[in-house]
Amino acid sequence: MARRQIFSSNTATLLTMAGAAIGLGNVWRFPYMMGSYGGSAFLFVFLIFMLIFAVPAITGEWALGRETRSGAVGSFAKAVGPIWGRIIGYLLIFGVLVANSYYLIVIANVVFSSFFSVVYGFSDETIPAYKELLSDGATQYSIAASLLLLALFVVYRGLNKGIEKVSKIFVPFFFVIMVSLISAVFSIDGAMAHAAEFLKPDFSMLTFKSIFAAMGQAFFSVGLGGTYILIYGSYMRSEASLVKGAIFTGVSDTSAALLAALFVIPTILVFGLDLASGPQLIFVTLPHLFNQMPFGQIVGSFFLLAFSLVAYLSAIGAIEVIVGGVSDDFDKHKLTRNRVVVLFGCIELLLMIPTAFKPELIATLDLFFGSGLQVLGSCMALLALTWGLGRKKTLMQIFGRDDGIVPRFFFFWLQWVIPAALILVLIGYVYDMVNGG
Repeated sequence: MARRQIFSSNTATLLTMAGAAIGLGNVWRFPYMMGSYGGSAFLFVFLIFMLIFAVPAITGEWALGRETRSGAVGSFAKAVGPIWGRIIGYLLIFGVLVANSYYLIVIANVVFSSFFSVVYGFSDETIPAYKELLSDGATQYSIAASLLLLALFVVYRGLNKGIEKVSKIFVPFFFVIMVSLISAVFSIDGAMAHAAEFLKPDFSMLTFKSIFAAMGQAFFSVGLGGTYILIYGSYMRSEASLVKGAIFTGVSDTSAALLAALFVIPTILVFGLDLASGPQLIFVTLPHLFNQMPFGQIVGSFFLLAFSLVAYLSAIGAIEVIVGGVSDDFDKHKLTRNRVVVLFGCIELLLMIPTAFKPELIATLDLFFGSGLQVLGSCMALLALTWGLGRKKTLMQIFGRDDGIVPRFFFFWLQWVIPAALILVLIGYVYDMVNGG
């Protein structure tokens, strides 16, 4: 088989990881999750989970990937055994395959919105046509299929010539645009006051379901789940610091989520729209904002373009998880990387059909595949690392040594605390759902 891909530099690693973390989870999913599950109370819990669970878990998944130099299938096979390891690996890859099928439809919605904003703009006259085309399954499926082909091409080009190159351009562009647009949002009368009021947490709004959602969002947002982070960890340079990289990734991801929330949420409150309107929130709210605010077409076009680019990185990351993970199992099925690109591209084209024509399925699928399976996958990755590979290999990857109070406490945290917290939150969520909470 060909020599394994390795990131060309630490800068390329950090920007690619930021690109994998930033995307739909921040700009599309975070505002509507925050609005649906407790507002700033949800934000508070999310930040805690990001700090004490997600950032350490990033180092754990990276360590598993770099130690085994494999994607999901190979890593679990080496850590827990060839039979159960391959079953777990393929289960998680299947989850990514399904999730990416409806994320591509959402990305298509964003790309279409960007195109519509640039060409027509949003006004009382054009918004009805926009809504009609946005809900047209054939139109959105065609755009999603085109985006899939572009993502497959980038993955076909490989890590250095494909994924790194687009990440180096798209990630800085997104931050520049978002920071520039925040001032435009707060220039709207009442936006600052509404934002301040919304950011006062009401912890009585928290339920088991909202806590589960916050946990799932923290893991979903940075790409944890035994898949995205793990495959990129297998490409990391041996000398790269996992701790510093995890902190940078967590800060980048959280910053992007907060920027998106500060752009979207105040405008929703100013215009009296529904914060809990779910996955369609951003497509229902923003056209009205851009219709009414000064220079709305320019602002809207830049925001949606930036959103389109980072959302596209989400699709690229998902395809790389599938292609890299399956091609690592070459000895079993004899499928080369290029053949995997073609095979799973065709499968994805079929899986996109249901949500393209019935987008109401997205919210239900997303709660299971976007939160539940990713939390479970990350839990299994940490267990595979700490119990399968053991303390010495884990700590050597993360700290370069396996002794000392901090490394040993960190290992205990990865081995016991984070998996236990994930399991408890999943149990609590199921209990809440069964009892109608």
